[in-house]
Amino acid sequence: MRLSNLRLALGAFLCAGVPATALADNVSLQQEVICAETGFSRAAENRDLERFLEFVDPDARFANAAVSRGIDEIAASWAAVFDQEGPAMRWRPAVTEVSADGRLALSRGPYRSVRMGTDGERIESWGHFISTWRKNAEGKWLVLFDSGGDNGMTPTEAEVTLLESEPDCP
Repeated sequence: MRLSNLRLALGAFLCAGVPATALADNVSLQQEVICAETGFSRAAENRDLERFLEFVDPDARFANAAVSRGIDEIAASWAAVFDQEGPAMRWRPAVTEVSADGRLALSRGPYRSVRMGTDGERIESWGHFISTWRKNAEGKWLVLFDSGGDNGMTPTEAEVTLLESEPDCP
């Protein structure tokens, strides 16, 4: 059996017994998370700390060089990104999954950081992020856990294309 046929058969098997509305709901929830992740990135791209923090769960943990706990620590640890002279950040989700109950989600994808070196040269670094999202009581997706790594990786053509894309989000 060809791999594409095997994938179709596996997909049909996995979806058997799952109501079409449940699949549609999951796709809709995935799009919500894609748009939340994109909005989160856009806030950083626009150096809008107040908007950025609107995407952060009050109980969030961001694990990078150190773990930042809560909104105040996260704001302090990300302060350089919101300084006009700081690194410019951009990321987009390549993978988005939502839990069966629709309350938790995971997104993962490439990020790019651009800064100017001491002699004015552009220094571009690439990596991958992973975010865990939780839907709050008002129905808004908020980042609960966030981390990034692989700084210094060489992006694939698909990752560059994804990072330059603009999902259909408000």
